[in-house]
Amino acid sequence: MFAINSGDISWMLISSAMVLFMTPGLAFFYGGMVKRKNTINTMMSSVFIMGLASLLWVLIGFSLSFSGGAGGFIGNLNWFGMRMTESTAALAYAPTTVCFAIFQMMFAIITPAIITGGIVERVRFSALFVFVAVWSVLVYYPLAHMVWGGGFLQKIGAIDFAGGAVVHISSGVSALVGSLVLGKRKNYGRTSYHPHNIPFVFLGAAILWFGWFGFNAGSAGAANSLAIHAFLTTNTASAAAMLAWIAIEKGKNGKPTLLGASTGAVVGLVSITPGAGFVPLWASILIGAAVSPICYFFISVVKPKFGYDDSLDAFGCHGIGGIWGSIATGLFAVQGFHPDPKLDAVHWNGLLFGEWKLFAVQIAAVLVTVIIAAAGTLVSLGITKLCVRELRVAPRDEDIGMDVVEHGESAYPSFNGMD
Repeated sequence: MFAINSGDISWMLISSAMVLFMTPGLAFFYGGMVKRKNTINTMMSSVFIMGLASLLWVLIGFSLSFSGGAGGFIGNLNWFGMRMTESTAALAYAPTTVCFAIFQMMFAIITPAIITGGIVERVRFSALFVFVAVWSVLVYYPLAHMVWGGGFLQKIGAIDFAGGAVVHISSGVSALVGSLVLGKRKNYGRTSYHPHNIPFVFLGAAILWFGWFGFNAGSAGAANSLAIHAFLTTNTASAAAMLAWIAIEKGKNGKPTLLGASTGAVVGLVSITPGAGFVPLWASILIGAAVSPICYFFISVVKPKFGYDDSLDAFGCHGIGGIWGSIATGLFAVQGFHPDPKLDAVHWNGLLFGEWKLFAVQIAAVLVTVIIAAAGTLVSLGITKLCVRELRVAPRDEDIGMDVVEHGESAYPSFNGMD
């Protein structure tokens, strides 16, 4: 018999529910940024994944991510349909393997939902449905195994507390690749694109901030001092990033915006995710304060220069924020935050503490994640095109709007003005 800690179980189940709630939050965050005529479609692009990714995770996802291994790159199907018992657990997950599987399922849901931010307002819903299923198998499950499930990145000492590489770099890079393959939205660059409902954006950001405490603090795996530390670094980094974004807007445009404050808070959360349980509290301030100018530069300078249409800046926020956070973890991580030294994932201190190995391994992990995400997305899009033929809607349908064309609904049925 296994000893069950009811406090740990309670914390992990609550954290799981909080992370699941982040996906509707993302739907509001993205939904408020698009044109009125694309609101339902954009939100639905996150909502359907709550169903699809959940079933895939129960059937094959958890098994491919965490049961055994095949060359260090992906697991096997020994736990197909989650047919496992605590005694068959390959790794010591607290408080129970099933509880861990529930928690990790929520990560498998929100990660592909982030990708949609780079390709909304022109991708066909049927194509997105197939793509998410294929991408989960080709990209997400292998990366989860490599970083957390005993795969080769974990074996070489790479650390990712709650998904900087597995979640944010993978989804951000995939969003960039998807936007390049799909091409620009009609009239992109010739007409301005403005968020139609900024209160929706803030509502989504607030839900994301709330849920992120489960995302990061829940990754401690127990109700312990590590969870407390991750909770505090998470909030601190987000606060620093939000204030930094406000300062940038004030200095550049003379006026701070609610959209900017919401974006800054989210990129701060992204940046601290890989190191939330590994870096000192003071470092979380630096990580959060630095991510805003970095992401702002990519959104306002790099994106216009190269002309790619990352619709809602999924790459600029999640991809770049995740890359910075993973590198920063190699700079600032220090041993000793885990209450059980035997379970401490930090094998070496960060570069700023006089050791270089962790920094080098983190750089390698970022590069591997970028390559796998980019290549896996290209293959996934190719398979999707074979299944549905066309990846994006026709130009006329894009003019009409994704809500009516793809779903026969309207978020604002009484509105008859221009979008």
